This record gives sequence, structure tokens and C-alpha cells, in this order.
Amino acid sequence: MAEKNKGPDFTQGIASADLAPGAMLRGTVGEAPVVLVRSEAGLRAFSAKCTHLGAMLDTGILAGGEIRCPWHHARFSADTGEAVAAPAFAPLDCYRVEERDGRITVGARSEAKAPHAAPTAPEQIVILGTGAAGFACAFELAKRGAGGSVTLIGEEADAPYDRTACSKQYLAGKKERGGVAFKETDFLTDNGVTLRTGARVEAIDPMGQTIQLTGGETLAFDALVIATGAAPQRLGTPGFDRSNVHVLRSLGDADAIIAAAGEGKRALIVGASFIGLEAAASLRGRGVEVDVVAPGEIPMRKVLGEEVGRMIRALHEENGVRFHAGKVRSYDGARAVLEDGTDLPADFVVLGLGVSPRVALAAEAGLELASPEDGGGILVDGRLETSYPGIFAAGDVASLRRASGEGRQRIEHWVHAERQGQHVARVLLGQGERFEEVPFFWSAHYGTSLRYVGHADGVATAEMDGSAEARDFALRIRDDTGGEAVVTCKRDKVSLQTEAEWER
Repeated sequence: MAEKNKGPDFTQGIASADLAPGAMLRGTVGEAPVVLVRSEAGLRAFSAKCTHLGAMLDTGILAGGEIRCPWHHARFSADTGEAVAAPAFAPLDCYRVEERDGRITVGARSEAKAPHAAPTAPEQIVILGTGAAGFACAFELAKRGAGGSVTLIGEEADAPYDRTACSKQYLAGKKERGGVAFKETDFLTDNGVTLRTGARVEAIDPMGQTIQLTGGETLAFDALVIATGAAPQRLGTPGFDRSNVHVLRSLGDADAIIAAAGEGKRALIVGASFIGLEAAASLRGRGVEVDVVAPGEIPMRKVLGEEVGRMIRALHEENGVRFHAGKVRSYDGARAVLEDGTDLPADFVVLGLGVSPRVALAAEAGLELASPEDGGGILVDGRLETSYPGIFAAGDVASLRRASGEGRQRIEHWVHAERQGQHVARVLLGQGERFEEVPFFWSAHYGTSLRYVGHADGVATAEMDGSAEARDFALRIRDDTGGEAVVTCKRDKVSLQTEAEWER
């Protein structure tokens, strides 16, 4: 079966009729998987694996002149193989391809086309934050030849890393700590980016165009990108200030939880959020007993609807997680007492209560902020520029106008933050217009993955195609403000097609 799945040997050629316009076909060149593409740009051949996490691209779609990955919606140019939209950054390998006398043959690798260099860039670009938005912005600038203008500053001592692994692969023990780091970080420094980790910014002076670091050092900027992200929310519940009560946002947080899981046998997850439930699944993979406490019987009902919420609860219960409706009244370091009097043993606690945008620097600098009713964050326009010219905000901290035009919203998704960072880079290079990317995220639980395209603040209506019970469905959700989303399980192409349709 494995041999059959490799597809044809492209060096021996295939009939031209086997590759229709707008189609992709996977085969091999030697032992390497290669995908043939016939798009508006013509006939091309590329390496078949997504450079993000290795999904086979022929199981995705070809749309808008781009090859789109089925797993995490990375996009590659069907002309050059360039990674044009996160979460992939590295390009696809290119292969020589020839069509003659009704046959297509693929030869050796060929030199990829270099991305178009930027004609101009601000001389001093400072990026605050090495997370999704900050890293993506720096990478895009470096890729376009402007890396020498960039200083990328992060508070954490760790080099830039994939934060999504903190609750998934790394916490579950499926990936080593070193494997969490962005493999493209060397590209930044090799192309002129100044990377400063473990550095804290104390103040921004918009008028003087400087930032001040802890210790008194001052850096000047011509353009500033605020990508400071968000901080996990905590509770004032008695006992929740203990050292064995954890949040999960950073690699250091994951380290602490892994250490706690090595010593403790039972964990209490407070909050049935995506982060909370991903942590629950990862800890069960480590053999830890897990209880989840959250309001309501159905987790994530407000986000995903009742049917999918019940499916997620059933999935976790099948894997040994116990759910409790309500709130925690107190925790003494070994046992938690719920409001209904239930007593739960817990060697450690993980809070999954959502996050708040980190806006202190922006507020002190006088930048305009969104109201709490609009989700907070830093107000930005369509270019992601703040109320001060030359200062931009991207990622969890940015408050954008809703796609429907009514009000504002923050989107707390990893891929969306990366694409905002890429957009700011293009604006700085004189190539970006209005940011209009469709939001996307994924969530993994015990090998079952959900894809979520679009954005809805709640579930006013829900239309199910398929079966949540069978874990094979596409659910279309609408809220009361014009927001719309599609949630899928085992229907990756539907998710991709919906994203492409909404882009148009």
C-alpha cells in the first residue's frame, strides 16, 4: 500500500491528460515526493511536503494561484514555490519540468526564484515581541532584503519558538524542547536581523521615536511594531497564588507544568478553553489523572455550539478526563473545593481562563486603545497602523475593525497573528494595503483535530453537515453581528475552500 501511495515516477513521465488544468498530482523523483501543479502560471513541480509540519500538499487545494496546505492553511506560490502566507516560512524545492509530445517529465531540482527585493525600507525598524506576529514580521523583512534594518526584541530568554507546541506536542511529550524553536531563526540573523532575547522594554516615546530598555539603554526607531501579545488571566480565588498553580502561555510555563506532571499524579484544569482542554489531553498522554472544572456542562458551547461541544466532552471522557460544572471555591495546595462542596485532590492546577492583551506600554505612550467592550487592545487601521504614524500593532494586541464593518475585535489566533506580522512588513516595504486575511486556527485533542475558519462571537445559528458524533462534519456558525465561521473535522478541503471563497 505504501508503494502505491507514492504515486507515479515522474522521471519516467506521465501522460499530459493525467494532469488537468487547476489540478495537482503527487509522484516521486527518486525517493523524494514531488507534486506536479498545472495552474494559471503554467506547469510546475515542487517538493510535496509543506515546509511547516510536513503535510502532503496534494491533499490540499489549488486556489488563487496558490498551493494551500490542508493541515494549517500555509500557502505557497504555484509559480515559484515561495511561502506566501504563514505558518510556513521556508519555500518549496523546485524541480525542472518538461511537457512534450503529450507527456510530462520531471528532472532534477532547479534554482528557486528569489523573492522580489524591497525597493525601500525604513532605516531603523524595531519589533517588540518574538512571538507569532513579531517573528513573522522580521522574517518577511529579512526575506525581502531589509533584515539589516531590523531589531527584534523579546522578553523571554528563549530564542523565538512555536507557541502552539506549548499546549500540544511539547507538553504531550511528542516533541523535545529544542524542536519547538523556529528552525528559520538562523535565517534572520544570517540576513542581518539583530535578535535580542531576554530584553525588557520599559517605555515607548512616540514623539522622540525611541524605546527605553531596562537598564536605561535607548534605541531609536523610524518604524515600530508592537507585537507584545497577551498575558494569561488569573483568579483571586483563595490558594490560587501558590507555586503549584500554573498558567500556560510560554515555553517556561510548559516546562513548569511538565515538571509538576513528573512529580504529581493528579491535575486540576480550571477553565474548559482550547488551551485548558489541550493541556488536559497532553497531561493524559503523560499518564496524569485530570479533572476539569468550568461553568456549564458542555465545554466551549458558546464558541462551537452544543453538538461539537458534546463531542469534545465525549472525546475527553473516553480518554479518562472528568468534568465538573461550577467554580473552584478554594485550593490548599493539595485539594480543591468547588462551590457545590465537591472535594477534588489536585497535586497541581493549570488555569485555562483566557488572556488579556498586553497594552501597558502602548497606554503609557498615549496610543489609542479599544474599549473593554470591544475586547481591548491597541486600535489599528486597515494597514495595522496605530494612532501614531509609523507605529504598528500586530497579533493578539491589535484591535481591528470587524469584517462586517460594525465595531472592533481582537483575534487571538496564532496563524492570524503571523499573517498580521507579514502584512505589517509588507506595509513597511511599500507593498501592503488593507489587511483582509480570513482568521484560521486549529485545535488538537487525542489525535482528533478541528479546523476553524472565520470568526463568530457566539452561536446564534448553526448548520451541521455530517455528524459530530461520528467526528466527521462541517459546521457553519453565525453570530448576531454578521460574524460567520466554519468548523470542520476530517473535512480539510471544505475548510480550505471556505477560506478561499471568503477571501474573494
